Amino acid sequence: MLVVTLENIQVARKAITSLIKRTPLVQSQFLTALCGCPLFLKLENLQITSSFKPRGVFNKLLHLNAEEKTRGIITASAGNHGQAVAFVAQKLGYYARVVVPEPTPKVKIDGIKKYGADLVLFGENYDVAERKAKELARKDGCAYISPYNDELIIAGHGTIGLEILEKIPDVDVIMVPLGGGGLLSGISIAVKNIRPEVQVIGVQSKSSPVMYESLKAGKIVDAKKTENSVAEGLSGNVGPITFEIVKKYVDCIILVQEETLRKAVYLLWTHDKQVVEGSGAAAVAPVLENKPVFKDKCVVSVVTGGNIDSDLFQRILASES
Repeated sequence: MLVVTLENIQVARKAITSLIKRTPLVQSQFLTALCGCPLFLKLENLQITSSFKPRGVFNKLLHLNAEEKTRGIITASAGNHGQAVAFVAQKLGYYARVVVPEPTPKVKIDGIKKYGADLVLFGENYDVAERKAKELARKDGCAYISPYNDELIIAGHGTIGLEILEKIPDVDVIMVPLGGGGLLSGISIAVKNIRPEVQVIGVQSKSSPVMYESLKAGKIVDAKKTENSVAEGLSGNVGPITFEIVKKYVDCIILVQEETLRKAVYLLWTHDKQVVEGSGAAAVAPVLENKPVFKDKCVVSVVTGGNIDSDLFQRILASES
């Protein structure tokens, strides 16, 4: 049984609406002309903490009980979820610890520290950091806040789907970057229950195709991940909740090349003046790679975050120009 409903998302919206931004949804004139389809950007890089993550985290932490507040919370993150947990915990008065992999970009580490959470640098990748966070949660008896495999997190993220349909009710395709699948799950539930004919597409990098390979296999599998992706934010694992939701509601998953992610970062800055990280730019990449498929369709790309390492950003701009 699927445990997140449209009603859950509507309830989440009421709970978090005064705590987050309703981000702009704007047409990219350059990408529209380049790709041959009306292409709109849902700019969650302009959200609090420069990513969509506070939506789900606020919804989750507002539901924790007094004992959980006393004991504190812990999470694992590739960076953006960790910043959101740190920010929301500070706002609501929780003690928070965030476990991140050692190669996490400095901009994301600084963001977590800025909001007062205790930072634990551990492991060479997200998988190792997640195992460590769960181990510490068991040892210390505190609540583990999953970045993706949690009904309340998913419902909070689904509020983006409601906002898109209200602004552009005749949208044909919604592109959503995909790591662990919490965002894609929430948006697909909202959209498919209101406008089932709208195509909802998840976008993964070929460097981290976990959900893609799991759906192909019909079960959750370990897929080989390439280190040093420009889109470290897409490196989450698949959970049983997100797997079932994506299987039911999402039309397809598209894998994109690393070089297309870099190009998308460059184009979004050069022509739309948006600072976007690799994972945040992922939802533009399929249209760049498959222009004929999307010709004349009204496309919304969810731009999920803008926390890109400044050195990497400058290298991308230099190499693409």
